[in-house]
Amino acid sequence: MDFLQLLESKPFIESWKVLNHRTWQAGFYYKIRIHLTDDSLLQASEYKDIEERNYSFHWQDNEGNLIIRWDNAPHFKELSTFPHHKHLPDRVEEHAEMFLEEVLSEIEKILVK
Repeated sequence: MDFLQLLESKPFIESWKVLNHRTWQAGFYYKIRIHLTDDSLLQASEYKDIEERNYSFHWQDNEGNLIIRWDNAPHFKELSTFPHHKHLPDRVEEHAEMFLEEVLSEIEKILVK
């Protein structure tokens, strides 16, 4: 699913702004700022080509405090899911690889009860 269609399909998304988006034959890059109906913010970025995929999905409250960040920066080598992990306000946890659609589904579970 195209990421713009994905954003349009989620009723808990208030608005979004594409800060950067490029595509080429073997890949893509995007950076999006997504405002949610609870006044929180999701900053999503992803780079993908034939050889690599880098992502960061940073969700914060309206005061800038981290709620959750999923990323695959190559640190925390001791985690079994390395390089994939999730940051919480007080710790880092193992986590499977994430994609924007999965991140939005996780946020939806929390916001739409």
